Amino acid sequence: MPLPEVKLTLRYEDRYLSEKWNDREADKVVVRTDTHFQKHTISILISEEQIGSVQLKIDDHLVELPTYKLTFTDDKTEEIKTFQVTRDFLIFKRETTKKSIFSFLGIKRFDKTTFLYENIAFEPEKDSIESFELSRYRKLSEDSLSYQFQSEDKKLLIYAGSIEHFVKPADIDNYFIIVDKNEGQSFIGDISYREKMLKLTPKVALQVVRRTKIAKEFSFDSKGKVQKLIYL
Repeated sequence: MPLPEVKLTLRYEDRYLSEKWNDREADKVVVRTDTHFQKHTISILISEEQIGSVQLKIDDHLVELPTYKLTFTDDKTEEIKTFQVTRDFLIFKRETTKKSIFSFLGIKRFDKTTFLYENIAFEPEKDSIESFELSRYRKLSEDSLSYQFQSEDKKLLIYAGSIEHFVKPADIDNYFIIVDKNEGQSFIGDISYREKMLKLTPKVALQVVRRTKIAKEFSFDSKGKVQKLIYL
């Protein structure tokens, strides 16, 4: 659970230990009051704004996925940072090879093979923005960081770290992967630094914005480049 920060303010109040008027000045004390608790909150917003792409390995094939803007807001330091995150969860459907006119001669290098993937992406259903609460606090290792969130019966995961070693937990419906030039290490380092500097365990809140256009299927060439996006 997030640890609250104790924030103290001083209000001077005269209280007397003696009932005798002449002794009151000698026995006057200062009472410190107005103590309250403040929580450190990090808000994460996953938007519909596409800002780049990344190549990931799925079922032994490299595929290129679009990345979207993730905004990270720290209410303690009032800092706002942006990261890239994937929003599409692909499942392999089939492989198709279109033979060239040279195929009958045994020349295969002009054949074109495409790989079709079904996209099972999470999108808010009722509202344009859906909010999630942290269901389990962060899981941190040397090279990865993950948060699990929940809203009613929906469970989501945000993951940063080595994609090669990533395994989706069985109880998670969908996940988002934070990517950068060094497997999400900038995000991991940022979170770790804030916890160490502020000596607080922050509360983390997630909001996901619904995309207006979602590809239901992705078609890739043999190099993992997108050949076609199919909208149903």
